[in-house]
Amino acid sequence: MTLDVRIHGRGGQGVVTAAELLSLAAFDQGLHAQALPSFGSERTGAPVVAFCRIDERPIRSHDPVDHPNLVVLQDPTLLRAGGVLDGLAEDGVVVVNTSRTPAELADAGLHVRSGQRVVTVPATELSRELLGRPLPNTALLGAVAAVTGVVSLEAVRGAIRQRFKARPDSVVAANVRLAEGAHAVVAQEEEQRHA
Repeated sequence: MTLDVRIHGRGGQGVVTAAELLSLAAFDQGLHAQALPSFGSERTGAPVVAFCRIDERPIRSHDPVDHPNLVVLQDPTLLRAGGVLDGLAEDGVVVVNTSRTPAELADAGLHVRSGQRVVTVPATELSRELLGRPLPNTALLGAVAAVTGVVSLEAVRGAIRQRFKARPDSVVAANVRLAEGAHAVVAQEEEQRHA
């Protein structure tokens, strides 16, 4: 089992934190994991990419993920620039932060090949409700747990608690609820897909 993840977003959305949390969740489950940030212009709103590798065996590669099994798109406007799906595995999954359906995204330019699929979750809307701010990263981690099964929801909860332990309890609890809510949305979609 190997999971190579590439996370696209914008500065200020917690892209690097998302990769770190996913790596921490995997590590806490006894897996090998690494998170790799990629910084260009370090300003709020600038495109940011981060990577996460998870494996049962030690990870020897420390380069960017060029051929991900999973792409997480924290900001769907990045689709306009192109390149976010480059190298996606034949059976790859794209998790998109949007309230639109995969069919609506296809009409807007998100095209995946046969065998690949798109999963959507309204992470920004959920985060505005629970955090009062558009920080979609922890919601998207809940979605990743639901769609891949590589990390458990409990491991994601633990990673959030560990990473944000210096924050107020209310912030930690809101982020946990955010991951749980997104996990529930995607788990229900996955269940319907397999029915």
